[in-house]
Amino acid sequence: MFCCLRAVRRLCLEKILLQCILQSRTLSGADAINALRPFYFAVHPDFFGQHPKEREVNENSLKRLNGYLENLQKPGFRSFKPTQLTFYVREREPNSSNVQESFSASGFRAVSFTLHTRDLLSTVLDILNSCSLSTEHIQSLNVNSQPHKESKSTVNRPIKWDKTYYSFTGFKDPEEELEQAQRVETTLISWLDDNEASAVKKLKKSLPLRKELERLKFELSHQLQLSDIRWQRSWGIAHRCSQLHSLGRLVQQRPEVLKNVKGRTVVFTDRSGMSAAGHVMLGTMDVHHHWTKIFERLPNYYKLQKRLLFLEDRISQLLGGIQVIYIEELQPLLTLEEYYETLDSFYNKLRDSRLPFHPRSLRGLQMVLESDRYAPSLHEFGHFMIPTVCDPATLQWFFFAKAQEARHNLKRKEEMMITEKELIDTSTEKFSLDRLYKEPSVSSAQMIDCCKRLLEESLPYLQGMHLCISHFYSVLQDGDLCIPWNWKN
Repeated sequence: MFCCLRAVRRLCLEKILLQCILQSRTLSGADAINALRPFYFAVHPDFFGQHPKEREVNENSLKRLNGYLENLQKPGFRSFKPTQLTFYVREREPNSSNVQESFSASGFRAVSFTLHTRDLLSTVLDILNSCSLSTEHIQSLNVNSQPHKESKSTVNRPIKWDKTYYSFTGFKDPEEELEQAQRVETTLISWLDDNEASAVKKLKKSLPLRKELERLKFELSHQLQLSDIRWQRSWGIAHRCSQLHSLGRLVQQRPEVLKNVKGRTVVFTDRSGMSAAGHVMLGTMDVHHHWTKIFERLPNYYKLQKRLLFLEDRISQLLGGIQVIYIEELQPLLTLEEYYETLDSFYNKLRDSRLPFHPRSLRGLQMVLESDRYAPSLHEFGHFMIPTVCDPATLQWFFFAKAQEARHNLKRKEEMMITEKELIDTSTEKFSLDRLYKEPSVSSAQMIDCCKRLLEESLPYLQGMHLCISHFYSVLQDGDLCIPWNWKN
């Protein structure tokens, strides 16, 4: 019996000791930023200018990661959900890892991991370990729970590695690379001079595949009576054709399972299911077996979608008639189940608070729900961005304080969209472009500014080309020209 008591006592002491160690090793926000510097340099979107797909993935994942880190620092914040992230990490050395990694010949690798930690230190260590990055430098940080009075002069000191380290190991100095990337300022004319020939060659090579893609898309849309076929990522034409061929084979093998997809939009993306917008998602890494299951489950998805629309309507009634919307271009890609859970949680909190709203006081206004925000805000397009954890009383005050500005922004949005379309049509005609489009991350205001300045130029290089307005210069693999919206002359 005494042996058992000693064992229990030892176990309790170990537990207390471990808790003390963890409490004594905490990071401040500034420490976390410094500790993650190697990670930020490894995934910084500026280094992926020639790889638009990977750049977009990193940009979206960094936004979600920053939201996660911000929430960790909010006092009293306890509503944490596991967050799955994917980053393309610039390759140094193919080290082994516990997470799933795929290596490419492009100088980077894809790393996926899930964050479920509740403190900054554990989160930082998880990120660095998942990406096979060193954690030794964290020991040099002042990680304790004491006030940072004595360390005030060093807490914000950025971590520096001696230049001899890079000379000895052969690794590239990330700070030097980033400075060079930002220092070189390319002009539109010079870049078109240097890249026109390459773009024309790639475009001509892709023309047969482009025709094949349009044929496949038209035939499948007609055969399945689809509303549209889309792609979430900027995949190449050959990749898209391959996906449509795969869907076509499934239609031939199992035509009965696709009868429920009539009138829907099919989106090829990273995972299978139904999106919050009601589109059928087909994961490009999934096999026919997974796609078949999704098509078979469509009737159940449609039932869930009806319940979701009912929830949106109930929230609208509780909030003075405001419309609850989901904007694909501006919000993270959510499944129908994830979005329903978000709406249900928000509705229950709202119902219990019993806020006094006039039934029609917010009619004509719009709001989106976001789980990675902490404070409400008003978008330039006029819709409210409301965090699911927002205090109902704060929400009520914010709506009333910003309602007039929101109505003004909504009216301005309509005017801007008309102006944007007119400028796109005018620019396409003037430069004899085959296509002019923009990335979803480019706002209407940025597109309008870009087109106005383009129309002042004489650009014979663009005749017959596909021009994408983006945030960087690039020639895509199928010959599309990408230029930043704020290009320099």
